[in-house]
Amino acid sequence: MNYEDNQTPSAFSLDDINFDELSATTTEDNAAVNSQQRQEENRKRQLFNRIPLTLTLEVASVSVSLADLLAVDKNTVIELNKMAGEPLDLKVNGVLFGKAEVVVVNDKYGLRIIEFTGQPLSDLTS
Repeated sequence: MNYEDNQTPSAFSLDDINFDELSATTTEDNAAVNSQQRQEENRKRQLFNRIPLTLTLEVASVSVSLADLLAVDKNTVIELNKMAGEPLDLKVNGVLFGKAEVVVVNDKYGLRIIEFTGQPLSDLTS
């Protein structure tokens, strides 16, 4: 377009814009930003990899009175509040994180995760 001599510019035309050059710059900028974001995420992940967590598979729980607890001896059976075969609570740092079932791997107990609760990870640190 010609703006010399205070002339009114001609009608705008998309042909005046080099879209290839514009998209190449945008793509390069996005790639640089994505690379920086990935590096930052990796740095944070490496930091989090060092934080110890306690993973607990809770079979069940029951409330008992102190008198009932004092009456417990070696052969006492305490009925729990969970049905046999029901998924067990998987907790991270005491916060419910999912459901799991007990499995045996190489003669040792293990757990198979059945579902996650969708609990935000920030809740696991409190």
